[in-house]
Amino acid sequence: MLNGTIAKFCAFVILTVGCAASTACNYMSSNDHSTRSFDQAKSPYETPKIVGKIESPEITESSGLAASRCRADVLWTHNDSGDGAYIFAMNSKGAHLGTWKVKNAENTDWEDIAAFKDGNGTCFLYIGDIGNTNKLERTEHKIYRVLEPDVSAENKSSTRKSPLQTEAAQLMRFRYSDTPHDAETLMVEPKSGDIYVLTKGSREASAVYKLKPVFASEALLKADKLSDLALPAVPNGLLTGGSISPDGLRMILCDYSAGYEFTLPLGAGSFDDIWKQKSVVVNIGDRKQGEAISYSSDGNSVFATSEKKNAPIIEILRKN
Repeated sequence: MLNGTIAKFCAFVILTVGCAASTACNYMSSNDHSTRSFDQAKSPYETPKIVGKIESPEITESSGLAASRCRADVLWTHNDSGDGAYIFAMNSKGAHLGTWKVKNAENTDWEDIAAFKDGNGTCFLYIGDIGNTNKLERTEHKIYRVLEPDVSAENKSSTRKSPLQTEAAQLMRFRYSDTPHDAETLMVEPKSGDIYVLTKGSREASAVYKLKPVFASEALLKADKLSDLALPAVPNGLLTGGSISPDGLRMILCDYSAGYEFTLPLGAGSFDDIWKQKSVVVNIGDRKQGEAISYSSDGNSVFATSEKKNAPIIEILRKN
């Protein structure tokens, strides 16, 4: 946790100092909610509202967020690097619903979590150990897939000192097809199960990489680059999270200041057509260090959280 926080702070300082010589300095003003304006009348979403705050004192760096596809009003999150292999369940108001230790997993630098429901109605959680902030020294990354735990009233007393335990996680190891990258965005397409990892960088556009889900294999898979992704932000590659809607027709990404929603065009041949579209900027509210975003289980709203203890939970309702 400490190393990850220091690395992010250093990146922020570098970006700030670099303002004198780069147009990226516009990020300090144009992407700040205190100065950035949103045309709410044209937005497909209502004004964001704080609907609760994270109750558990153990969640200090909510780095990923996923709404359950099998259970109503259950959100899953995890801490950033430095914590153990724990996932936490809470409701949309932030009430603690339980702590689980993920069996057969370790948290090197967990950055995002995604929910997936297969054709048999079985629900999984995908956890992306995809961070790489220490001079890009990691050349291999991991994605864990675990059966989503049952959540009941009896789970509320569980903590990291006395956690529940998930089923054994399945592991998928991968490397990028070109060079090492840092990433904080992991998404799973709900129809195909394809996995997308989007890189994070302050000097270049985010890059989109795709993986087929191959778990419980010793193979080191290769993540193939599909495209770069342009966002109406400066810098345009500083992505911190993302989510695909349950119907697979929309995708929302976030950086530290805003959300960016993409819509699959009518008659699209595959989900990959979405990378060619332009995004709509979505106001997702003030967050001290916003790194997590997720569609709700019905896709009618978006939830966003922030790092720091007892961070607010923000809900942004869709207008239609």
